[in-house]
Amino acid sequence: MHKPFPALIAVSLSCFLTLGGAEAEIKIGIAGALSGVSLPTGEQQEVGAERAVSDLNAHGGLLGQEITVVSLDDACRPDQAEAVARQLLSEGVSLVIGHVCSGASIAAGAIYDEAGIIMISCCSTNPRLTDEGGPSIFRVIGRDDQQGAIAGDYLADNYATGNIAIIHDGQAYGQGLAEHTKTQLNNHGIEEVLFDSYAPDQMDYRSVVSKLSDAEVDVLYAGGYQQDIALILREAKKELPDLALVSGDSLVSEDFLAIAGEAVTGTYFTFGPDVRLNPEAAAVADAFRTEDDFEPSGYTLYAYAAVQAWAQAVEQVGSLDSDAVIQALQSGEFDTVLGRIGFDEKGDITGASSFVWYVFTGDTYELAK
Repeated sequence: MHKPFPALIAVSLSCFLTLGGAEAEIKIGIAGALSGVSLPTGEQQEVGAERAVSDLNAHGGLLGQEITVVSLDDACRPDQAEAVARQLLSEGVSLVIGHVCSGASIAAGAIYDEAGIIMISCCSTNPRLTDEGGPSIFRVIGRDDQQGAIAGDYLADNYATGNIAIIHDGQAYGQGLAEHTKTQLNNHGIEEVLFDSYAPDQMDYRSVVSKLSDAEVDVLYAGGYQQDIALILREAKKELPDLALVSGDSLVSEDFLAIAGEAVTGTYFTFGPDVRLNPEAAAVADAFRTEDDFEPSGYTLYAYAAVQAWAQAVEQVGSLDSDAVIQALQSGEFDTVLGRIGFDEKGDITGASSFVWYVFTGDTYELAK
């Protein structure tokens, strides 16, 4: 059992004990980057989760109650994520969809787990999130040890005789992804010519580009967030026009394309399967386009699926009791826009492919052949 959280209990009681037997409401939180460099991903998560809630409410809500949403910005910062987590607890939420950035998710996850509040991330891929997070913590996206292994194999298969550089931004997501990629590359007996870090959120990356140029790098693997990587690529292409870029799932963003411009062509990156192509997602994806005027790319439908899985678990147990819902999530299977999914004992997704390759072809990205 989880330790009681007094403020949460008080707020929860106020939600359920209403005057005259009026219908109660269920609150869920959405926590992620709604400012800063990861804003595009935060918006995808928010729109996806809000649409899922709207669709549930349109069909009677959950347990006969309406679901309301509290959406808060953590700016992709662990310290702000902790503050957001405490605020959501004070709001009496039963579920948190989030956070976006791995460092923020890891920091906030400990608070949610202590309070017995379920958190499902659609975006955070660092293995520590579920390895250390406790029974309340789940995710509907793969892990960076999987993603890094795929990337390391790709570099070994395609650039074994070239000069390979691996860089990262020193944060939980970027550094972890780069280290897993390096480990897998080295397992093939191939050593990179450069393994280095850079400071995120800079406007000028000439010092990074100089190191890449001095090492005559043929291919760069970058672990970090889309804005920084786009700026590095744009500057690096001026000195290394034939430089190839390989990266991870943060690049699944129109923001990356807008910043990097023509330099994006030929960039490869890993991300989960494009849910828009799933038959189970067709009607939902079309509703996003026609009713919300929003293309459900990137993590949008992953956030939608996170709400679906939780709602089905709640309906299965007929209660919001967190321990019962956690048990249902750990043992059940759920029909979502991702397909039929479940979760293992750590809270990692099962039943869905982890990562596949995409390539930028000018003004868009597509599945790599």
